[in-house]
Amino acid sequence: MGKRIVVKIGSQVLCDPQGALNLEVLENLVRQASRLIADGWQVLVVSSGAVAAGRGIPAVQLQRITDPIARKQVLAATGQVRLMETYRSLFQQQGLTVAQVLTSKSDFQTRRHYLNMRGCIEALLSAGIVPIVNENDVVAITELMFTDNDELAGLLATMVNAGVLCLLSTVPGVYDGDPEGPGTSCIETWDEGKHQLEDIVTRGTSALGRGGMHSKLAIARKTAKLGTEVVIANGHDPDILVKVTSRQKAGTRFPVLGDASPAKRWLASADGHATGYVTVNPGAEAALLDRNRLASLLPVGIEAVGGAFNDGDVIQIRNLAGKVLGCGKARYGHEEAHQLKGQRGQKALIHYDYLYTEPQR
Repeated sequence: MGKRIVVKIGSQVLCDPQGALNLEVLENLVRQASRLIADGWQVLVVSSGAVAAGRGIPAVQLQRITDPIARKQVLAATGQVRLMETYRSLFQQQGLTVAQVLTSKSDFQTRRHYLNMRGCIEALLSAGIVPIVNENDVVAITELMFTDNDELAGLLATMVNAGVLCLLSTVPGVYDGDPEGPGTSCIETWDEGKHQLEDIVTRGTSALGRGGMHSKLAIARKTAKLGTEVVIANGHDPDILVKVTSRQKAGTRFPVLGDASPAKRWLASADGHATGYVTVNPGAEAALLDRNRLASLLPVGIEAVGGAFNDGDVIQIRNLAGKVLGCGKARYGHEEAHQLKGQRGQKALIHYDYLYTEPQR
């Protein structure tokens, strides 16, 4: 979908230094999104800020909540209402309707949930309604939380086959070194052969969000390899969305490096939910990673089976060194896989239509 964009707006962009919503920034981003829609774009917004918006409730009420997890849930539950009302009002001024979509990582675990969510979002976009998506912090628990909303935005961009994913930050883009260092400049176009992730960014988090530049880079590179162009740019630039979609100089661009079928896009989003794994021999590894052929995973190439999985579950594929090569949808359970491993002439455990391997450098 060429003229479809996913815009991720993080806490650092949305909030002022005191942690309250910055209405001036939000109004400007809504105006830009509305302009894109008038120009024929379909816009999906992934927005942080619910917890920040919830900080506006009376302090005396929060004092009654001593558990930190419960406090965050209360902030998210009350703040999400305020945040959505702000979006509703601002987009209404532009003659547009918004819809709230709250999601959790479990919605990406099964093919059925994934397709249901994709169908809902596709219907909203087709109707000219702007989906405002956020993680459901009210019910999220650690093991089912997204790394941050960058991860969620990347998953949604591949789900709806967006032409562009725009990750808005408070910096101009990705620097080729320490932003404070002499001679450092912003990278205009990311080059997988030239730029090394660990040489450019150090891990870290901000006061308002779980993510950082390390997360953005990882998501941007993976999303580009699945067929969506990604731009990391400054959300405080008053014309940033217009610049991104008109291909003016804006932030750091990650060109499309590959493509994937809808089923493989789902698998790429579900690999973190694998219920088991198989270890393959070098011959199977070479066949699976050969981009010039379509290869299914046959029992003859399997050395070991781990975990408890059933027909239809997502499982990881590992090599003998333990490296994860990719994942796939199992066609039968772990017990049968144990019985058939190493045998020739047996049906494939993972058919190539439902097998995703990580792109190699």
